[in-house]
Amino acid sequence: MTNPRLATVWLDGCSGCHMSFLDMDERLLELGQRAELVYSPLVDRKDYPDGVDVCLVEGAVSSDEDLAKIRMIRERTRILVSFGDCAVTSNVPGMRNPIGPLPLLERAYLENATDNQQLPSQVVPKLLPAALAVHRVVKVDLFLPGCPPSADLIYHTLKELLEGRMPDTAHIARFGA
Repeated sequence: MTNPRLATVWLDGCSGCHMSFLDMDERLLELGQRAELVYSPLVDRKDYPDGVDVCLVEGAVSSDEDLAKIRMIRERTRILVSFGDCAVTSNVPGMRNPIGPLPLLERAYLENATDNQQLPSQVVPKLLPAALAVHRVVKVDLFLPGCPPSADLIYHTLKELLEGRMPDTAHIARFGA
């Protein structure tokens, strides 16, 4: 029997959820024996594969690029987990929503810049009108709140999912999230 295929994805967020993932320390070795990490910012694979069993998605959907990526990920993933408050509620990326993308870009690249004052046209992806929680765009199977979620909560959730059970996250407080 092959191990379940695990992925982690980073959209518009700070990487704190992935840092908390790494804070599982030696438990990562145990999870590595139970699952194959097939895609992540922590590995060198460039393309998201088909047939992923579980994917943890960190960050809000804030750009056209994020939108296309999360739709493709949903199509190729059996269980999609909103991983952290940015994915669950749009949290910090959502703070730009009352401002709108154009005034935000103008403030950053025109008003606050001292050199080369111009709006980006190539490097920064086209922003959506609002940063969105992942479930506002695609179906989410499980929510892991926290900024970031604790390593204990991440471990408990992954252990349950990799054993074929949907974790009970009703008592999240016991994990310090």
